[in-house]
Amino acid sequence: MTTVLDTWAPLAPALARALAHFVWEGAAIAALLAAILYGGVRSSRVRYALAVAALLAMVAAFGVTLELCVPGRVAVARAVAPPRVHVSPALEGETSLPSRTSGVEWIVPLWMAGVMVCYARILIAWAGALRLRRRGVCAAPEMWQTRLDELAARLKLSRPVVLLESCLADVPVVIGWFRPVILAPLGLLAGLSEGQVEAILVHELAHIRRYDYAVNLLQGFVEGLLFYHPAVWWVSRVVRTERENCCDDMVLAHCPDARAYAAALATLEENRPIRGEAVLAATGGSLMNRIHRLLDTPARANRTAAPAIAVGLLLIAVAGSIQAMSAAHAAPAVAAPAPAVALAPAKSPASPAARTPQDSTANFPKVYQKWLNEEVVYIISKQERADFLALTTDADRDRFIEDFWLRRDPTPGTPENEYKQEHYRRLAYVDSRFSTGSGIPGWKTDRGRIYIIYGPPDEIDSHPTAGNYNRPAEEGGGTVFKCPFEMWRYRWIEGVGTDVILEFDDTESNGDYKLIKDPNR
Repeated sequence: MTTVLDTWAPLAPALARALAHFVWEGAAIAALLAAILYGGVRSSRVRYALAVAALLAMVAAFGVTLELCVPGRVAVARAVAPPRVHVSPALEGETSLPSRTSGVEWIVPLWMAGVMVCYARILIAWAGALRLRRRGVCAAPEMWQTRLDELAARLKLSRPVVLLESCLADVPVVIGWFRPVILAPLGLLAGLSEGQVEAILVHELAHIRRYDYAVNLLQGFVEGLLFYHPAVWWVSRVVRTERENCCDDMVLAHCPDARAYAAALATLEENRPIRGEAVLAATGGSLMNRIHRLLDTPARANRTAAPAIAVGLLLIAVAGSIQAMSAAHAAPAVAAPAPAVALAPAKSPASPAARTPQDSTANFPKVYQKWLNEEVVYIISKQERADFLALTTDADRDRFIEDFWLRRDPTPGTPENEYKQEHYRRLAYVDSRFSTGSGIPGWKTDRGRIYIIYGPPDEIDSHPTAGNYNRPAEEGGGTVFKCPFEMWRYRWIEGVGTDVILEFDDTESNGDYKLIKDPNR
């Protein structure tokens, strides 16, 4: 009786061997890429080119291995007839000839099923992108379309690009290759400043100029073909990360206000892309790493973990090669999806650190001065600060910073540190929202400090102009003349209490609102 295995013979064993060999081949390519990337390569364009080359090398390695496994064995099987073997009836059931159903051939049907699922997912995402382009859209204001044409001409784009507003898009996206369209969420063009909108539009135009839509589809092909190998997904993730960095670099070349652009990205954090990767979004990659990079505060912890990644991939390569050469019967490893993790709220400290550092960091490199005296000045404890100041080498400081964030990670063991991400989102927000006209950055203001420590208030009562103010009964009632002020209400603050109301007064009418009473004093 003809079985499924008969249909695949003799190609199935060769394909199974190629899939097994790619376990160590893919790990070796990924380990080489990790060693190069974390060996000092800083240019995003070079890193992107290396990651794309690694993906192509993986496909080539798999193809060459398959070619080496197929032709010789198939040709011999077809050209040379097997010798006739006479087995006595008594010993017929005890023959030691290999069984056709040894199990290795089942790797191929399982692999093909996985490939079909991956490609079906890509087709569904592509169809969803086309629907997003046609449904719930309207033409953007003529002013912005004209501005988009000017930016496209500055980037030397020959193809016309259409700007549409969409009630279905959550974030700005680019759809299409031959006739590209930029979809902006409804209200985005009016909700951000003109400079921030231009920065986001330049980012999307950079995707079009670099043909990232086509490269993204190529990535989907490679991911689907070699879906079972974790190294493929890691390299593909590097491609997406460096792609966004390349576009961010083009934004900074045309719109040099890095803080304004970082603040624009922070406002898009709540609307992460939920559609397939056939759509290229302005918030692709790791948002917090991009904000770190824009603000010239690289995530140093990634550099520390890089050697471990490379060593781990090399160990996989060695183990895979030994097993593949000795038996070639091991099933390929399947990358399991990471479980969803709920964002744990950041815990507020019992009391913030000193507002103005009294101890000297003049002998520290600028990156560590900035980290200690600006980025974590309100959340680092006095003991942690003293320990950090006592360190004498950059390597020790890097390890301290990594451990500092790990101690605050609400979900240890996962790739993302939600506490760290939320903290840097708050930093970007206050610098965009609370910076004063006199040059005081937002993080130094009282409103910025409170926002960084306790997060956004539950209610804000804002009075941006001076005038008569009718006080509520619980405040004594009556009408008083007040300078510009804001009242922030928190339903609960850990270590402070419930229904906490904070008042900020702008006594000088210069935008620098001072806190009337500190909740920790």
